[in-house]
Amino acid sequence: MGVTRNITVVTGGGRGIGAAICTRLASEGHDVVIGYRSNAARAQQVREAVEAAGARALTVEMDTADPDDVERLFDAAAELGPITGLVNNAGIVGPVGRLADLEDVAAVERVFAVNVVGVLLCARRAIRDMQGRGGAIVNLSSGAATLGSPGEYVHYAASKAAVDTITIGLAKELGPDGIRVNCVAPGTIWTEIHADPDRPNRIAAKAPLGRAGEPEEIAGAVAWLLSPDASYTTGAILRVSGGL
Repeated sequence: MGVTRNITVVTGGGRGIGAAICTRLASEGHDVVIGYRSNAARAQQVREAVEAAGARALTVEMDTADPDDVERLFDAAAELGPITGLVNNAGIVGPVGRLADLEDVAAVERVFAVNVVGVLLCARRAIRDMQGRGGAIVNLSSGAATLGSPGEYVHYAASKAAVDTITIGLAKELGPDGIRVNCVAPGTIWTEIHADPDRPNRIAAKAPLGRAGEPEEIAGAVAWLLSPDASYTTGAILRVSGGL
């Protein structure tokens, strides 16, 4: 009998933390399905890095808040075989500022559509595909979920608190089915998500470790939660935040 490979779907895999997760998983024997929103060239670069590591890869342009796109993503993944893992990484920050000053309500609604509804839609399909075989889901939350992000994006923090709750609820719901559900909550990481490119430098001064994190440091935590070493871990929210 051949060795069964891990097949993991990663949303928001075309850049930043998602790209680092894809390449790290490839190095650990995962075939990777890269969901991305808009930048096909960047997603293709990630795909090439995954393949250079000896793994198979697919790229799928999609919006996690669109149920039809989510179905397309997982239908494409099925071409590689039965999926074993999902990383719900796709997320957006939305407008920055004090809540009283925010005028674009649609932009706030979009944050919840991507960060909460998108997580639920992807998890729902992954659960259906994993039924009877087991698997693992890792959601990406944020240290903001417990810090609240006052003056910057309370709405984003609230959406990530919802991800924490989804993680705990699904871990309890799916444990009997052999599906583990965990969460990584990054602190301030050097990625393009920041409206102010210098924000990581400003926040780093407050962290006990004295610096912002790198995407690869988050990828390592995700890889561990998907690995056999975490076989007794479910419902965990692993904070990777430099001490904040």
